[in-house]
Amino acid sequence: MRLRKNFFRHQSLVSLFAFLLLSSGAVSVGQQPNKPTNTPADAPKAKTTEPKGFFARWVEFYRQDWRPAAAASVDASSPSPARRGPPSPLDSPPFPNSDWSYGGSPVIGEPDSNSYPLMTAINQAKSRTKLYGWLDPTLNFSTSTHSNAPEANDDYPNRLEINQVVLYAERLPDSVQQDHIDWGYHLTALYGTDYHFTVAKGYLSGQLLNDHHQYGFDPTLEYVDVYIPQVAQGMNVRVGRFISVPGIEAQLAPNNYIFSHSLLYAIDPFTDTGLMATIKLSDRWLVQLGITAGHDVALWTPDAKPSGTGCVSYTAKSVNDNIYICANGINDGKYAYNNLQQYDATWYHKFSKTVHIASESWYMYERDVPAVGGSIRPETGANAAYCMAGEQRCTAPEYAAVSFLQKELSAHNFASFRSDFLNDKKGQRTGYATKYSENTFMWCHWFGSTVQLRPELRFEHAWDRKAYDNGRRQSQFTMASDLIFHF
Repeated sequence: MRLRKNFFRHQSLVSLFAFLLLSSGAVSVGQQPNKPTNTPADAPKAKTTEPKGFFARWVEFYRQDWRPAAAASVDASSPSPARRGPPSPLDSPPFPNSDWSYGGSPVIGEPDSNSYPLMTAINQAKSRTKLYGWLDPTLNFSTSTHSNAPEANDDYPNRLEINQVVLYAERLPDSVQQDHIDWGYHLTALYGTDYHFTVAKGYLSGQLLNDHHQYGFDPTLEYVDVYIPQVAQGMNVRVGRFISVPGIEAQLAPNNYIFSHSLLYAIDPFTDTGLMATIKLSDRWLVQLGITAGHDVALWTPDAKPSGTGCVSYTAKSVNDNIYICANGINDGKYAYNNLQQYDATWYHKFSKTVHIASESWYMYERDVPAVGGSIRPETGANAAYCMAGEQRCTAPEYAAVSFLQKELSAHNFASFRSDFLNDKKGQRTGYATKYSENTFMWCHWFGSTVQLRPELRFEHAWDRKAYDNGRRQSQFTMASDLIFHF
């Protein structure tokens, strides 16, 4: 469990975003007007259009995106890009993804057809390398006054915050073609309160683990992808730091159905560093094998140890069902920083064109966790466990389940209901040995394809003891929303 304390926020947020804008502008490419040829001397001069500058092109992207009529005419005239594999089961937008998701790899056979405001402003989106990102301010009202934990990511109650300012630099490998080896890469810069949930020990982690800053910076993802089409129906090898492979949710805001996270997700691994091979055996079967340094630790930390990951994904012929099972970060399980032994399963089911469900369950544990009140000091930034009387160490297990039910209301709207259960049996992940339940209802509205508004109502309860508001309350109710502005 990561430390969550309320300190004065950094004052550099505005200057950081201004720097990103100016940096982007510095590499922008102006368009040159075409020169007329073989024009008679007495012919009327054609009117030339003054080339638009960087900021003008950026503004124009949003103007067209927020005009439904203009967007519809562009979409109608654009052919669908080539795709290798079964059709996508979902519409995106309004949903975060169009395919049943798996981690550690781009979707093999899916073309990169995305266009972004920033890249359009830089070079008319003509390059395979793309710069893009988002701003994610959030607001919540809570019955708690000191802390919303273990709720994530709005753990500061009754506050307006900037959860995420994110900039991506990305090149996706071309996994549609099957002729040659291709490559890609990804870099992420994240600033905001959400760095609490992405920081890994050894990656600038002192700002949280030692200094307890409310706002911070994290280079959340840094990896290289190599796509090898000659293996089965395609293999992608990812090397670097990446999001922990299994699960429905992700720390990057646009990749989630609901703004706040399930209790299940708030305490499981966030990022891993190592190597992951993803092999598409057929349109229905996919397998993954990987070796990492363990969860949420850099290779150069004392907590790093060789850990194996293995996953298998099955998609029904109808594409209406997908089952994804993983054993994640498996080693001897002995206590270290976030050295969780995780066994995870997800199931996606599509009831109709507009209704689908996404469910997940996991079991996790660590061995030899120091006891609360014992003589063994726990890791900085992690909790001890409520062991049996007289024990200095014990095994700390947790299990959880969550289910999301989604209804597409229109091309720009969907509703989601989430129900969540967690049993932190020894209190090692949340700080309280208790069972929790949580229920959340959310509505997502898109303005064009670049702005998302996601208001929600959430109620949660600790069944065995007071575990909310730093142990002052047994239940918690929140009204919250974020607004994601893509650039």
